[in-house]
Amino acid sequence: MLGLFAGGCASLTKATPTAPPPQIVSPPQTPAQVVTVPEPAQPSVPVTQPPPRAQTFQPTDWRALPDWGDDSLAEALPALLRSCDSLKSQPEWQSACAGAAQNSRADPAAARQFFESSFVPYSVHNADGSTEGMVTGYFEPLLRGSRKPSKTYSFPVYGVPDDLLVVDLAEAQPNLKGLRLRGRLQGNKVVPYYTRAQIERGEAAVRGREILWVDDAVDLFFLQIQGSGRVKLANGDIVRVGFAEHNGHPYTSIGRVLIERGELPPDKASMQGIKQWAKQNPDLLPVLLQQNPAYVFFREMPNSLPGPVGALGVALTPGRSIAIDSSVVPLGAPVFLSSTWPLSVRPLNRLVIAQDTGSAIKGAVRADFFWGFGDEAGQIAGRMRQSGRMWLLYPRGFNPPAY
Repeated sequence: MLGLFAGGCASLTKATPTAPPPQIVSPPQTPAQVVTVPEPAQPSVPVTQPPPRAQTFQPTDWRALPDWGDDSLAEALPALLRSCDSLKSQPEWQSACAGAAQNSRADPAAARQFFESSFVPYSVHNADGSTEGMVTGYFEPLLRGSRKPSKTYSFPVYGVPDDLLVVDLAEAQPNLKGLRLRGRLQGNKVVPYYTRAQIERGEAAVRGREILWVDDAVDLFFLQIQGSGRVKLANGDIVRVGFAEHNGHPYTSIGRVLIERGELPPDKASMQGIKQWAKQNPDLLPVLLQQNPAYVFFREMPNSLPGPVGALGVALTPGRSIAIDSSVVPLGAPVFLSSTWPLSVRPLNRLVIAQDTGSAIKGAVRADFFWGFGDEAGQIAGRMRQSGRMWLLYPRGFNPPAY
């Protein structure tokens, strides 16, 4: 779920004339004197070198991973096998994925032996060399909705509009792998797609792209942040929806907006705190939501799926899947995460699999922990904003990207 607006401008600058070569002046035939003025010396401009970028992945040993020996590693094998559905054709993953399949029913000791013999741990470092970053949480919410609009169900869940243009930049520049330009055509130019405010004002071509209508604007907003969810219809049927595309605009935290305005203290700017603020300020809510210009479009998903589908294209596993910045951490790879449970110092040290991305998930040491489905998962995820460290597990015999 990564949006990028690429652009640039060229300026035309009048060239400075080149100084003519010095002339040799013959002795004058008259008493007049010829005076030559030397060209002024050009000052030298010092060149400053950028500081060296820290190595993103640094090899270490298993003893460096907090509580590595206490985690139930066999619980992570099913999630890894789902990653292998996408990775097994890549040379560096073939042996590890074959081993995961052979150990799918392994006991704890055998599972540990598999991971330690098949992978090498690498500590993950930010660009400045630091090893700590933010760990947040997300979940799969349940909304109430309808196939038809009504006074009760008046907030549309949109599918992808026909005029949304998505360009894979790697097709033009291979070094831009994973980056996409999202916009729309205006004449013969590509311009940014409509913002949330413009979409909600009806400026975008979204009429007729409605999948469902739901009964709560805040729930719809958080559905877009989570990227997937389920909608319960009046007859009891459940419709599962998943991320399809987004408008390419950067994510802005409305919790941060409320903090900066002094309307919520930092410890109350959780999903629950924002929902409470919305109930108390219904007239101000639309303007607040529009402070986040990012907008997500959905598609209907099969109910037979074991979980929501992440950016890797496989179902997520509660408690064992995370979202990462895929421009740094390779999608599908195991990651050992060391953090704490929400609003506590209780350790949360476990092996997870990088299977999703998010527009707000940027940086090397940055993770969004998937808690699962429903209200209980939402209560935990909505309060999670912890510090954490990460170790990438990469197949033995191969170097990770950017190593």
